[in-house]
Amino acid sequence: MIPVYNCAHYLKETLTSVLMQDMGPSQMQIEVIDDASTDGDIASLVAEIGQGRITYFRQPHNVGSLRNFETCLNRSRGQLIHLLHGDDKVYNGYYNAIASLFDSYPEIGAAFCRHNHLDENGHLIKPTDEEASNNGILSNWLMRLAIAQRIQYCSITVKREVYEQLGGFYGVTYGEDWEMWTRIAHKYPIAYTPNVLAAYRLHSTSISTQSLQTGQNLRDLLWVIETIQQYLPESERYEVKRNSLKKYAHSYLGRANHEWVKSRDKQIVYAQIKGCLHLHQDMLLYLKAAYLYSRLLLNY
Repeated sequence: MIPVYNCAHYLKETLTSVLMQDMGPSQMQIEVIDDASTDGDIASLVAEIGQGRITYFRQPHNVGSLRNFETCLNRSRGQLIHLLHGDDKVYNGYYNAIASLFDSYPEIGAAFCRHNHLDENGHLIKPTDEEASNNGILSNWLMRLAIAQRIQYCSITVKREVYEQLGGFYGVTYGEDWEMWTRIAHKYPIAYTPNVLAAYRLHSTSISTQSLQTGQNLRDLLWVIETIQQYLPESERYEVKRNSLKKYAHSYLGRANHEWVKSRDKQIVYAQIKGCLHLHQDMLLYLKAAYLYSRLLLNY
């Protein structure tokens, strides 16, 4: 299921990456769910690339990412559901590898792979770290995942019955997937392959980039961090939450510095500094924030 909103520039690559692994209509549903995009004729693009193999559904008006994901889940017919955003992609072997994990470990609720981060031009930024060196069910995964987001939509496939039992995505539009994967890990084992079989794209029109300008990303992350505490043993919650807040405060202050070097966008930097200091305070963070403020004031 491929949710789409104003990413026509990348959609051909996304669809092609799926069609190259097409298992046939009896085994794989391929559908684009368009949240009323305004950047091109998505229906024609899907028809041209899919040649009748890919179905298309367009929302009557823009409903937002959460409702569009809900539509994806509601329109899906398969027993395994892969939400692949229209600006991401999979590499050859993804679907066979994931299917093999579900066959080998029928008790799991979801399976995912290692993935790459790409820039808007398709250049490799970095791959994610390995969670394990071999295929299998991840140990202590709930606690590891609760500290930091480690999965992207492109890399994970979830059993239909899991969404039916636990519900879909809700609450926020940044980090909502982290809460979902943690909710699943609370109830089900999760399997993993260290093979890099998917790619997540960072670009200026993505939800994640837009939320940097207002600081909404950090307000949403705070909601997610607080929400996932309910899935953890009570004795572990304080330490996990403290580590998460510290990690993301330092991480996004670093991201703000990177954005300043790349775009000189003062709005992003101010919003991220304010949000990071709201999440966590320590002497190193204050020093980093002061340094970043000085860069803005002196424009270097």
